[in-house]
Formats: sequence, C-alpha cells, structure tokens
Amino acid sequence: MEAILTNARLVLDDRCVLGTLVHENGLIRDVSDGLSRAAGAVDLEGDLLAPGLVELHTDNLEKHFVPRPGVIWPDPLAAALAHDGQMAASGITTVYDAVFVGGYEVENDARKGLLPKMVSAIERGVAASLFRVDHRVHLRCELTDPGLIEHLSPFADGPLVALASLMDHTPGQRQWRDVNQLKRFMIREGLSPADADLLVERRRADGAAAASANWPRAVALFRDQGVPIASHDDTTAEHVAEAAEAGCAISEFPTSLEAARAARAAGLGVVGGAPNVVRGGSHAGNVSAVELAREGALDALSSDYVPASLLQAVAALTRDPGLELHEAFALATSGPARLLGLDDRARLAPGLRADLLRVKLHEGTPVVRGLTVAGRSV
Repeated sequence: MEAILTNARLVLDDRCVLGTLVHENGLIRDVSDGLSRAAGAVDLEGDLLAPGLVELHTDNLEKHFVPRPGVIWPDPLAAALAHDGQMAASGITTVYDAVFVGGYEVENDARKGLLPKMVSAIERGVAASLFRVDHRVHLRCELTDPGLIEHLSPFADGPLVALASLMDHTPGQRQWRDVNQLKRFMIREGLSPADADLLVERRRADGAAAASANWPRAVALFRDQGVPIASHDDTTAEHVAEAAEAGCAISEFPTSLEAARAARAAGLGVVGGAPNVVRGGSHAGNVSAVELAREGALDALSSDYVPASLLQAVAALTRDPGLELHEAFALATSGPARLLGLDDRARLAPGLRADLLRVKLHEGTPVVRGLTVAGRSV
C-alpha cells in the first residue's frame, strides 16, 4: 500500500531538505520538496528521514552466542533474533554478520563449534522471514590458523555469504604491533593470563607461516565463489599493495594514515570504525577515524563491536571534522552500499528499496524513532 511521509528533513545525496517521501510495494515512488496535504499523509514532525544504515562488519552476533566468557547460549535462533533486534534498534536495515572462521588455538576456546550454528541460525531466520532487517554473511577469516581452509571450505559457498575479510593477527604487526596490548585485550575477552601468553607464543611461532600459506588459498577460494574480499588492519603501503594484487575491494580498519591513503590510491574502499569516531580514537592506539574523515580518506563506517555507534558516529562527524549531515550519513548508507555492490538501496531516490530511518537529534544524540525495511515498518 501507498505510504506518504511528510514534514520530514530528507537526507538526500547532496543536501537535506524539508519534504515528502512516498513509498509503495516496498519501493520509493517519489521524493519531493515541500509538505503534502494528502489524506493519510504521516507527519514526521520535522524529524530526519534517512536511508537505512548498511553495516558491513559487525561482530555483534557472536556476543549473543557467547554472552559471557565460557557461556554458550543454548538456542542459536534465539541468539540470532536478539542480535537482529539490536540491529533494528540501531537504525541498521542491511547487515553483513561477521562470523569468525579459525583462530581456535587455545584448547578451551568456547567458540569452537559455533561457526556452523551461527551460519545456520542466520540461514534459518532468513528462510522463515523471522528477521526485522536484511541479513547477509561475512566470513572473517583468521589467517594465522593452520586449519583455516579446513574450517572455511564447508561455508565459503553458502547462499548468504556476501563478503569475506582476511585477517592476520600475528603478534607484533598490523593491529597488534604492541604485544602487551594484545595480551591485555585477550585477558579482557576472558582468557587467563597463562592462556593469553600461550596464544601469543603460538601465533608468533606458527602464525606468520600459516598466514603466508593461507592468504593465496583463501583468495583463490573466494574468487571461485565470486565473493568480494576485504583486507584487514592494513598498516603499510606494502600491505595495501598485497591486498590490491589479490583483488581485494575493501580495506577494513587501516591502522595508519599511510595505509588509508595507499588504499584510496589503489582503488580500495576504506572502512573506518564507528566506535573509533565516537570514542575520539582507536582503543588499540591506531589512526583516528576522525583523522581519516578530515583527510578525505574514508569511504564508509562500520559499527564493528558496538551496533549503536554507527548512527552515533554520523552525528559526531558533523561536529568534528564538521561534515555536512548528508555527507556524514553517506558514510553509513550509500558509502558501504557502493563498496558492497548494493545498487538497489541506501539512498532516497525513486525506484530504490524503501529502507528508511526516522531519527530525532536530542542534544546531539540520535534517537531512532522509526525503521522501515523494504516498505515494512519494523
């Protein structure tokens, strides 16, 4: 049925304007300046009406499967549904659920065996139309695991797999150049100091060799499946060159301005962390995402480990470095959509999916007041 939304501050490609949007049968039919007096028009009271946010790398699903260290939630579908609800509450209408593949070096790692349960739960929810928002699978592959390809092979051709990222967490380089910081992170995540020391030593001894062997095999596997590939935590121009040669389309969370600039020059889309923006810097001591935005070296944002940060980062970037509102929203809508090849959504334009986010800014904090996915209010 037709829905007319008026008295809304429409977040368009090049400006924000008070106007009216009409959608019907899941698609945007019309976008216009000015107010509508049509019968049944819904007054949005001057709230922002933006495209629904597109999230390409969130680890949030895992938190619902392992809500505390060593605790595995017994109902996988229930865990996925709780995650889905959090996505909707954060204004996200399309989400690429990043599920871990590999990295099970410690014998008591509670995540062992969760990969098939997580993928299955997403597939079940999609097949039964149980989710509020549109879910895809993002396989985040730990290259330092000697058994990566064995873990990966059963899932690489899954029907919902739409992105893969190649991560090298060898201690002493990329994100974890500071090994002590890595150990502190592992302990906060639930490992004992002894297990953290053991894991660091294993990754030091075996990780680099495994990563070198796994990189070309994983690249070939995803190329055969036609799945886009992202590099992860690029730190140097050499890392970026390796990613570009492998055919990566995206550089996720570059740790230095040098790498971000090199990625842009090589034609890779640069994704920064929304929590980095909101917190005013990286929790791991890497380059500030605000600095990347200030330099014009940022194509998209990802909420990574805090779903609500995506919308909060949009608001924050209008203050520092002072982006226009439509420019800041593009980093969480049309920017990631472009990198993912999603040309049917993430903009307010006739013919595109009616994925719509109604937002009110209260003292600078964004408040989600409504969400529409393919024309359906959720």
